[in-house]
Amino acid sequence: EVQLVESGGGLVQPGGSLRLSCAASGFPFRMYHMSWYRQTPRKERELVAIITSGGGSTNYADSVKGRFTISRDNDQNTVYLQMNNLKPEDTAVYSCSAVWTTRYWGQGTQVTVSS
Repeated sequence: EVQLVESGGGLVQPGGSLRLSCAASGFPFRMYHMSWYRQTPRKERELVAIITSGGGSTNYADSVKGRFTISRDNDQNTVYLQMNNLKPEDTAVYSCSAVWTTRYWGQGTQVTVSS
């Protein structure tokens, strides 16, 4: 059974940090490009960051460049999103996704940035 399980979300004050994790199982993780998306009720789903299968290349949405860092551990089948200097507009449900021959999605974790 394919699973992508996100964790690490929560409530944080503006300027704070969170580290999201996404644990994968049930498919050949190291073959898949991994990404983080976010969505709010008022906006379409937005690609936040992507990392290639080997981890050699990353890309970010302009809104998070310089603040967020995506990384992966292919031995632990896990992808991470380090989020620093969080802003209220970063509030969203964050989901990880795996893509290669097909695409898989996690259920998401809520991140709320508020004072």
